[in-house]
Amino acid sequence: MARDTVETHFIESVAALSPGTRSDPGLPIRPGTTLTGARCRDLFEIQLASRLLDIAARWLREQGEGFYTIGSAGHEGNAAVAAAVRATDPALLHYRSGAFYLARSVQAGRLAEEGLRDVLLGLAAAAEEPIAGGRHKVFGHPDLAIIPSTSTVASHLPRAVGVAFAIERARKLGVPGSPFPAGSIVVCGFGDASANHASALTAFNTAAYCAYQGLPVPILFVCEDNGIGISVRTPPGWVEASAHPLIPRFRADGCDLPEAYDVAREAAEHVRARRSPAFLHLRTVRLMGHAGSDVESAYRTPREIAADLERDPLLATAGLLVRAGLADPDELLARYETIREHVLKLALESTRRPRLSSARQVMAPLAPRRPAHVAAQAAARAADRAALFGDQSPPDREGPLTLSQAINRTLTDIMGAHPEVILFGEDVARKGGVYGVTRGLLRRFGAGRVFDTLLDEQALLGLALGSAGAGLLPVAEIQYLAYLHNALDQIRGEAATLRFFSQGAYRNPMVVRVAAYAYQKGFGGHFHNDNSVAALRDIPGLVVASPARPDDAAAMLRTCVAAAKADGDVCVYLEPIALYGTRDLMDEGDNGWLTPYVPPSRWAETHVPIGKGRAYGDGRDLTIVTFGNGLRMSLRAAIRLTAEGYGCRVLDLRWLSPLPVDDLLRAADLTGRVLVADETRGSGGVSEGVVTALADGGFAGRVARVTSRDSFVPLGDAAAHVLLSEADIEEAARKMLA
Repeated sequence: MARDTVETHFIESVAALSPGTRSDPGLPIRPGTTLTGARCRDLFEIQLASRLLDIAARWLREQGEGFYTIGSAGHEGNAAVAAAVRATDPALLHYRSGAFYLARSVQAGRLAEEGLRDVLLGLAAAAEEPIAGGRHKVFGHPDLAIIPSTSTVASHLPRAVGVAFAIERARKLGVPGSPFPAGSIVVCGFGDASANHASALTAFNTAAYCAYQGLPVPILFVCEDNGIGISVRTPPGWVEASAHPLIPRFRADGCDLPEAYDVAREAAEHVRARRSPAFLHLRTVRLMGHAGSDVESAYRTPREIAADLERDPLLATAGLLVRAGLADPDELLARYETIREHVLKLALESTRRPRLSSARQVMAPLAPRRPAHVAAQAAARAADRAALFGDQSPPDREGPLTLSQAINRTLTDIMGAHPEVILFGEDVARKGGVYGVTRGLLRRFGAGRVFDTLLDEQALLGLALGSAGAGLLPVAEIQYLAYLHNALDQIRGEAATLRFFSQGAYRNPMVVRVAAYAYQKGFGGHFHNDNSVAALRDIPGLVVASPARPDDAAAMLRTCVAAAKADGDVCVYLEPIALYGTRDLMDEGDNGWLTPYVPPSRWAETHVPIGKGRAYGDGRDLTIVTFGNGLRMSLRAAIRLTAEGYGCRVLDLRWLSPLPVDDLLRAADLTGRVLVADETRGSGGVSEGVVTALADGGFAGRVARVTSRDSFVPLGDAAAHVLLSEADIEEAARKMLA
């Protein structure tokens, strides 16, 4: 293949180097530094291999056989960071961290060729690629403690902070099974442009917030600063000027391998000894543009491009070796050509490996549901629970429960039976949540397991993601549904993709409790009455639970925790705020919405599988399909219609993703007429999915839907004009029955 400017400049510059007097390879490569000549030579080989992977990526793309060309050229100094930390320290890498990946692979005892092959298989989207299996080109490997990160800008930083927090919290709680040894630190890489992203600022602030309170968060932030983000320049000095005042800074020239190594060691030891965050500012250059399709000359001057070429870190390391007499120019150039030929040969071989060939193969890691395992897990700790309280409810649990009481009791059960479960969110500890749902849990389980977080949903979810990957099982609370949208990419781009992009090698089992929906009396407005779940239902593999009755709330929460443990599921559990304290169904004092506490001996028989609906009534005239607040309204309407001689049945979906399609079709066929009562919006609401499922399933009967309007929820009584009402449901039902 033809050589570009970067290759040509390197070859010509190395050829012009003048050899020095041979030095002892066991001594520092340069006075005043600690990197030995022998270690420098080893790291040069890694830097060289990383550079040639970038060249191979562009060659594969030219052949139509490669699918990713964002390279690491100019950032090869991050090999020094890998050398400065332990092979068991978890790392979440920048997408220009090719040299770090290769160095870590060798550190872990693998052959140099194995790391090369990993990356090349990823470039060629080969199914044998060891982390994503051809689904994406990511740096990750379970045997290397490298947690895969996608290209979403800075989205992995909150997770990295969560991992650092959980390493220490799991140790403190004595929870076994953490994949990271005691004394580990987290290494998190990103670029200078990414450092401006809200996700990055969240991570810095959260780490500092914890450290300020004396909470251990051993994380080393590594900013690889090449001065440009795609085509947008980072103002000179901005990374330094924007430093968080509570996070110590370490600075190094990433193009100077000995300096980068020494400063990275100092920074890593600071984090390891103090168990607190630090920021390593590694100045680099970007060679070969942003990616293979990028024409740098469109936005950078020839002088700027030439200046970066002169700072080429590969050339700088070659110069060190030659001046120290540990290599001569001809030897290095011969080595370059040998490795180049070998890498291109491996690249060609990677194109001959099988690729994913079916939708089933592609989707296999998304949601490998094992209902029997989940059912067994849901009841697995019943004996432990019985040992704590016996088969009867303790005195404070007697009597029928409201929805909020059922959730509270179930959380107590779960935390009593599973010591790895931690519960956190905004106001959930001392106050017990805005609605008192978590009241008493702090007193019972202590501040190590029940605690308040800062008011930042990205930080909260990042903490959950990191904890889930470090041996804990987080149950995180989002205070209101509207607030979840502030940080949805932590669910979409991070939580839901991890299993997909690691073939299940990495998982983040977690349950996110969300106070949801509208209909609150005396407490209105959009941000406390949000009825939009479309963004959640659009996320592949995500479980979305929506219980309405107290008994379902208890059983479904146990199912979500069991699915997280058994299958690594990410579950969002939507709690209808307006039903938290509801007691009656039809008449005041009838207690028709209360349900009794279920003792451990009955957990197995009351298990609710994911994707299983619940039917009410046996009418043959009309099926009303609904969920959440719609269930109570639909049941009330159905009871009145039944009293008039109409045969109605109600199907509570209970699960919004995956929908209970089999139950839906069965209930629809029994009546031939279906009314979907949907409290979400007409556009993008749940009813669209229900109607589509009926059509796809071949249902030939009549279908209608009644929904809330396509509006945000206003304050006070005005909400009644845009929200689904009981009268709307009854009126629509009568039209279908007429």
